[in-house]
Amino acid sequence: MNVTKNIGILNALIRITIGLTILSWSTAKMVKFPWRDSYLFIAICGAMKVAEGIVRFCPATALFERYQEMEQEQAAPDFSDGEMNTDIGQVLPYNPS
Repeated sequence: MNVTKNIGILNALIRITIGLTILSWSTAKMVKFPWRDSYLFIAICGAMKVAEGIVRFCPATALFERYQEMEQEQAAPDFSDGEMNTDIGQVLPYNPS
């Protein structure tokens, strides 16, 4: 899997800010209630958001983009053989004239 930047700089800064906020809140709660495991999970999620902002790569966005590309490849007609495919599922644009 090729890891390329798929989020913008403003989105990355927002992710870093929110991630550090979540991370600091959850670590403060872990100091007060060390027996609760939910704060550890929240801290890991906050750290993941900080890492996404620093690297500027979001796996969820990458999966969504890959899904969109697959949908476009399935929907695109194949005219490589020179003939038009007349599929029943092909929808023509509406022309009111």
